[in-house]
Amino acid sequence: MSAVASSRLAGTQARDTGPREPQPGEPVLTVAGVGKTYVEPVLSDIDLTLISGEVLALTGENGAGKSTLSKIIGGLVSPTHGSMNYQGAPFAPVSRSDAEAQGVRMVMQELNLLPTLTIAENLFLNQLPRIKGLGWISRGKLREDARAAMARVGLDSLDPDTPVSALGIGHQQMVEIARNLIGDCRVLILDEPTAMLTGREVDLLFEQVERLKREGVAIIYISHRLEELARIANRIAVLRDGKLVSVGAIADYATDRLVTLMVGREIGEKIDLGERRIGAPVLRVDGLTRGTVVRDVSFEVRRGEIFGISGLIGAGRTELLRMIFGADPTDSGTVSLGEPPVPAKIKSPSDAVRHGIAMITEDRKGEGLLLTQSIGANLALGNFDAVSRYGVVDGEREAALSHRQIDAMHIRSSSWQQPVGELSGGNQQKVVIGRWLERDCEVLLFDEPTRGIDVGAKFDIYGLLGAQARSGKALVVVSSDLRELMLICDRIGVMSAGRMVETFGRDEWTQDSLLAAAFSGYAKREELLTRETS
Repeated sequence: MSAVASSRLAGTQARDTGPREPQPGEPVLTVAGVGKTYVEPVLSDIDLTLISGEVLALTGENGAGKSTLSKIIGGLVSPTHGSMNYQGAPFAPVSRSDAEAQGVRMVMQELNLLPTLTIAENLFLNQLPRIKGLGWISRGKLREDARAAMARVGLDSLDPDTPVSALGIGHQQMVEIARNLIGDCRVLILDEPTAMLTGREVDLLFEQVERLKREGVAIIYISHRLEELARIANRIAVLRDGKLVSVGAIADYATDRLVTLMVGREIGEKIDLGERRIGAPVLRVDGLTRGTVVRDVSFEVRRGEIFGISGLIGAGRTELLRMIFGADPTDSGTVSLGEPPVPAKIKSPSDAVRHGIAMITEDRKGEGLLLTQSIGANLALGNFDAVSRYGVVDGEREAALSHRQIDAMHIRSSSWQQPVGELSGGNQQKVVIGRWLERDCEVLLFDEPTRGIDVGAKFDIYGLLGAQARSGKALVVVSSDLRELMLICDRIGVMSAGRMVETFGRDEWTQDSLLAAAFSGYAKREELLTRETS
């Protein structure tokens, strides 16, 4: 009997009534009727079974519920309803560490490493080897154990005493994976694990996945890369709008079928944004680049036009808007404004505002609002000249501005002095938009303008976007919701792996073509990486 098997047997005997460890091919974890509701349901009545020794691919559009489901299984989020059963016993982890102690581990997109510590210290942070009788850390034993763990994922060429901060992002990802492979692991969740890896590192990861399968580990593999899923998975589960729409053998799912399942039917909803006249270009972006995050992006937006930007998480959409707005530095490229557009020097958000650019951030609570302050105070931010007299805020002017925007934006509130934190998400978003509209900027950048708000508020926002376009503004809208972009945009540019890979006109796009374009850059990058490492 192996040492691992002996330790598991001893642990089972110590628990007396502990669950029986499943054999390969048997269910290890079942999810029954699991759902999660925040302001609105984000996950609804999920029924799923994980099989020992099998890879279950989990896929779907951005916002489909993949991360929420995996975080519930991994103990990071508690379900609103439903139950789970793990190794024959009820499973309701109260934290990530609780789930890990029971053998359920998760490698998240956001790295969970301490950059000031070494590779070895990060690997064994919660179980540092001690010198018997002294309590000191045994550095020799720590290095030995670390080398063994690193060798499993192809990091044996690195010094275990190297600070994690000195590693590239790909190596850091492999350290995170190695950390989660230490000790007893019965369920492993991998959330977009190859996003930052080279072709060789992907091959090493897949070798470990095959080893874990042979050892009976059940693996949930989350990825947008359909070619990876076909290579590594046994079964696939597709989520759409928080619901499980299909589960089956991966061999039964061609790419076209998967795309159709992910996006659903073509949207039948229509919205009348009013008669608009699309004029000459007033915003031109040429060759905008920052490392590999945004790579040589060029496009233009005309007066009165709503230009949408689509793409997967990590495609560079938000980073592109932040670069245009001067919030993030650029390596190269220009932003031009006016009729005709001429290059503008934008090194900071204040420069962007002076040039007539506004940006409505995706993080309205963290970056867009002062939640404890009143509606009036939040509307006044950035509009000091409009509410002040002789350098001092004038109450009457602040009240006038507040009433003007509350009426124009249809903000539901008890008064202009109500704290913004007491408003619904949709009304909070209207406050952010109202603040910028007061400045009458010519170019408006919207990053996920309807995220986390109800359907009624969404259509209010759409109406506001239409009104701005009718007034001759140039709008750029980033959204993870393809149907939303198709509803309101005149053109949609698709970003993939940092590049703007294709632009569609209203009569040219379909949901399938937009999603296929979003995947295309990653497929090409995989081909290049394979060539480089072959």
